[in-house]
Amino acid sequence: TGGGVPPRPRTDLQQRSGSLLPEQHGYPTPSLLFQLHLVALNAPQTGNMRGIRGADFLCFQQARAVGLKGTFRAFLSSKLQDLYTIVRRSDRNGFPIMNLKNQVLFSSWESIFSEDSNKMRENVPLYSFDGRDILRDSAWPEKMVWHGSSQKGHRQMDHYCETWRAGEHAVTGLASSLQSGRLLQQTPSSCSGSYIVLCIENAFTSPSK
Repeated sequence: TGGGVPPRPRTDLQQRSGSLLPEQHGYPTPSLLFQLHLVALNAPQTGNMRGIRGADFLCFQQARAVGLKGTFRAFLSSKLQDLYTIVRRSDRNGFPIMNLKNQVLFSSWESIFSEDSNKMRENVPLYSFDGRDILRDSAWPEKMVWHGSSQKGHRQMDHYCETWRAGEHAVTGLASSLQSGRLLQQTPSSCSGSYIVLCIENAFTSPSK
């Protein structure tokens, strides 16, 4: 007889909408919105990551641990891979690059490598897989990002820590200061340094290989 909303249908509705929009990780399903996420590993790494496969595996493992279903690869150039080509050609333009909480970092993958629009959106944090803001968190004392690439995303053979297998002081890899808002500054850095490693989502489904 009362005019109040009965609680049960509301709960059902919440459950139904919950199944459409899983919000436990703030991560929409691909059917709702196509976007690529850029997320940092949960700890800094030296230049010795057991090669590109070791770095890729860490990205895969940490993404799965927080329930992310996309395919994540390390944001690095290596012996057989230019950074630019990690994201498929069809997805390089028109899809925003988002942080873990679905805030836009870059308008597209392509824009990271362009001279005029390669700066990250201001005041949008870059998060690690476990949700920490890496610019503010003391777990990353050096706010440098490994990449081993030219500004166009091509591999720089003398500067990728011997295909990410060397952590010696005498060897160098290219890194970029995250404080600059740019991911591809050309700063030769000792491979013994512990720096940020980013992971880029490059597909929602597993690659065919």
